[in-house]
Amino acid sequence: LSILSFWGITFFYLWVGSHHLHYTALPTWVQNLGMTFSVMLLVPSWASAGNAIATLNGAWHRVRDDATLRFMFVAAVFYGLSTFEGSFLAIRPVNALSHYTDWTVGHVHSGALGWLAMITYGAFYSVVPLIWGRKTMYSPKLVEWHFWLALAGLLTYVFSLWNAGITQGFMWRTYNAAGTLNYSFIDSMEAMRPYYIGRFLGGTLFLAGMCVGAVNIWLT
Repeated sequence: LSILSFWGITFFYLWVGSHHLHYTALPTWVQNLGMTFSVMLLVPSWASAGNAIATLNGAWHRVRDDATLRFMFVAAVFYGLSTFEGSFLAIRPVNALSHYTDWTVGHVHSGALGWLAMITYGAFYSVVPLIWGRKTMYSPKLVEWHFWLALAGLLTYVFSLWNAGITQGFMWRTYNAAGTLNYSFIDSMEAMRPYYIGRFLGGTLFLAGMCVGAVNIWLT
């Protein structure tokens, strides 16, 4: 399944770039090609995510007790979520709402922080003790702290941007009875205030987790 997922992702990903250029001067058939392959990409992507999660079957007690495994489990879940969201946002009517908004930024960060960062932290905590000949990290408690700070920061950050983007999309396409835009761009920026505060808090929590992890690795 891993090999099939790898080659499926490699093949489908070659054709999806045009989903970033919907409603531009790009020929419609190219846009449709990108949309179609983006939706098809969900199959090998979810096969890969499902394979990772299914590997943990019979070892859920270890996931509960081992923060390193929890990093990897959350990474696999967010990989599945962000690939689903990517395929969903590639559909042209959805893209008409989401494109140029913070929804796209939230999608990218759900992959960058949820998948890439989390799996990287899990890899660090697995490899660092081995390299320095130790049985565990200097402080398993600090690994726990890093995990919960990272997870809280990730969820706060991503949910703030999802809400910001959807709000922007609807405000930018709302017309009044006269047929003109109901909200100015400044109105939409002012509406972003609570979401950007949430984004800042989420980023701060995530950064605090990184600092805790860096100290733990240094001490190890």
